[in-house]
Amino acid sequence: MVHRQSHLGQKPFECTVCSKRFTRSHDLVTHSRIHSGEKPYRCYLCEKAFTQSGHLNSHMKVHMEHKPYKCSLCNKSFSQSSNLQTHVRHVHSDLRPYHCDYCGNMFKTQLQVQRHVRVHTGAKPYSCRHCSDCFMWYHQLRRHLLESHNEGTRLTCDICQKNFTNNRGFKIHLQRHEGVKPYVCSECPKRFYTAYRLKLHQLVHSGVKSFACGLCSKRFWYKQTVQYHFKRCALKLSM
Repeated sequence: MVHRQSHLGQKPFECTVCSKRFTRSHDLVTHSRIHSGEKPYRCYLCEKAFTQSGHLNSHMKVHMEHKPYKCSLCNKSFSQSSNLQTHVRHVHSDLRPYHCDYCGNMFKTQLQVQRHVRVHTGAKPYSCRHCSDCFMWYHQLRRHLLESHNEGTRLTCDICQKNFTNNRGFKIHLQRHEGVKPYVCSECPKRFYTAYRLKLHQLVHSGVKSFACGLCSKRFWYKQTVQYHFKRCALKLSM
């Protein structure tokens, strides 16, 4: 029956949140986890969890020692060729072929554009399974589940008693207490706590201002800067 529906183009199962339709009820269940934030497939070696079993199986390869795909630019190795391609595109390439229709900002992947557009539309795809609250970002839902419904793992710093909802943020926080900055700029002596901060800093050395204001076309190094500028620009035009 399902096979015949697929050929006929019938999609009887509809998502109640975004109205997207599916041929199989199983696909609808998997899709609904995007809105609920539910990730039932958890890695037993680390804190990561996934919405689909196939994603967990792919992730488990990260823990395997065999990583045959090596980056020729930084010698970092990967267990899958797709991960190497993503690494090269995100870390070593300045190409940003995808743009936002609202403000003109350029991005490296279509997924980054889809996430960015929420800033303009106000979309909140992550809904709480216990109450009517919805959130723009998944980490906001996780914090809400922990603080409002006592669901999840709370990590506490032994030094300052600060609480965290995810292991990555907890580790970065501990590094700050220890003064450890493992990410070093290749162009200058500056060091950083996170790879993200290092990437932001390296934009200064590249001279590439990838973010443009959709109103005046002025360009900036950082997304946060262009967002602030865009609001001021829009305010001036409205006066």
